[in-house]
Amino acid sequence: EMGKKTVAVFAEEDKLGLHRFKADEAYRIGEDLGPVAAYLSIDEMIRVARISGADAIHPGYGLLSENPDFVDACEKNGITFIGPRAETMRALALSPRA
Repeated sequence: EMGKKTVAVFAEEDKLGLHRFKADEAYRIGEDLGPVAAYLSIDEMIRVARISGADAIHPGYGLLSENPDFVDACEKNGITFIGPRAETMRALALSPRA
């Protein structure tokens, strides 16, 4: 709708998930991993971003969306992370109000 190409990832267990079919491209992640481990694999997310030519990642909710190491990996690979900065995540994790 916005003229942007969308890329989805899916674990084997989610191969029939609607998000896979709504995206312009979809890639299976986590071969030999369970679904939770697949979606938590920073290496897998970066691998798909690189082979698909993605220049940004929106992590969705939960899983990697609150992982500052994922933000660092995106930055290291020249991929924009759509979400808070790693420093912000780390600061909030140390806050007694977090």
